[in-house]
Amino acid sequence: MKTRAITGFFFVLVMLASVLFGAYTFSIFFIVLALLSLSEFYRLVGKEEAKPDHLGGILLGAAVFVPIALSSLALTDVVAWLLAVPFVVFVYIRELYRRNEQPFYNIALTFLGVVYAVLPFIFFFGLGFLQGGYNYYLPMSFLFMLWASDTGAYLVGRKFGRTKLFERHSPKKTWEGFIGGMLLSVIVSLILHRYSVDLAAWKWCTIAIIISVFGTLGDLTESMLKRSFDVKDSGSLLPGHGGLLDRFDGLLVAAPLVYCFLKLVI
Repeated sequence: MKTRAITGFFFVLVMLASVLFGAYTFSIFFIVLALLSLSEFYRLVGKEEAKPDHLGGILLGAAVFVPIALSSLALTDVVAWLLAVPFVVFVYIRELYRRNEQPFYNIALTFLGVVYAVLPFIFFFGLGFLQGGYNYYLPMSFLFMLWASDTGAYLVGRKFGRTKLFERHSPKKTWEGFIGGMLLSVIVSLILHRYSVDLAAWKWCTIAIIISVFGTLGDLTESMLKRSFDVKDSGSLLPGHGGLLDRFDGLLVAAPLVYCFLKLVI
């Protein structure tokens, strides 16, 4: 428990620093984080019958994320994203020479890794540039609401949890904890609203609800992934917490939806 608390404390500090220290730090940090998460995904699913193209997938993930980051920083045009296309072809060609028994299964897992572990971080990254130049407030607020949802669900679920939410994939989650997490996330969103004049209160509450609902579904999805490959943790990078996918499971599903909602209402 002590190790988990210490890791969690430094994890929060690093995350906040990456958001607060400016556009370049934010960009570099989340590109690296996305690629590390992708690598973790490939190690998790890479069993005897499945051999995703680790190198090809990492190159493709970088080719998708880096041009978008450079475009947001006004260093290049978003058309540079077309550079990702050769890396898609590269994955196909490499599989021709790898001599695995299930080549298209491997190709599918390679692309799935990019979709599951890289694209959500691109949407989260986009929150920082949603209104033009870089602004730390939206990505920072997203993290606060996500952490509030997780914390509220844990505390309320531990104290009052009785009714199982989705026992097949996560035996410890309860409806009581889910509701507690959502309420705490909404409360945090209203506090954040007081320091932001850009969004109405109902929009902040909607963001909190999206994060709570789909963050929980993201957690369940990652649990389903781990059970599919019979592992307890997605990795061991964070002592006491498991891997990166274990820590960002909620973000992976919630971030794209929050970005789409804000894109529609701003």
